[in-house]
Amino acid sequence: MRRKCLCCRRVFTPDHRNAHHQRYCSKPGCQYVSRIASQRRWRRKPENRDHFCGPDEVRRVQAWRRSHPGYWKQKSPPPAEAQTVDLQQGNPQQTSRNAPAGPRPPLQNVCLAQDPAFIGLISMVTGSALQDDIEATTRQLVSRGRDILGLKVPEPTTAAT
Repeated sequence: MRRKCLCCRRVFTPDHRNAHHQRYCSKPGCQYVSRIASQRRWRRKPENRDHFCGPDEVRRVQAWRRSHPGYWKQKSPPPAEAQTVDLQQGNPQQTSRNAPAGPRPPLQNVCLAQDPAFIGLISMVTGSALQDDIEATTRQLVSRGRDILGLKVPEPTTAAT
């Protein structure tokens, strides 16, 4: 027996153990949609509408939070040993082994520098909203990306006066 997935609309063969009610294929995105739909159906039942409400539920959640302080703030411990890096001798005149040294392009010419999401991401990573810090980090990211890809530094463009 074959069925059409309610999410992606592709034909699939249901698992033989639950073929009588499987309506979504096994792709992760379709499984996510299936779980959301199942939870929505459960919450819409009259007997479940107030399941997570009321003073008993509030007390249960408060007790759990007291017994697990800072649960959502915990971070994984740092590694026991630092990784050693074998430094190679290089030419001090050349900053990269993949790209030739040259003048840096203005920040405005960097493709993602004007994207607010990219600026916000850099701000979150560095913990700073100062333009100088964001500019320095952007230059480092672009330089590192060019080094990895083996790209040459573009020639600076000058406007005609």
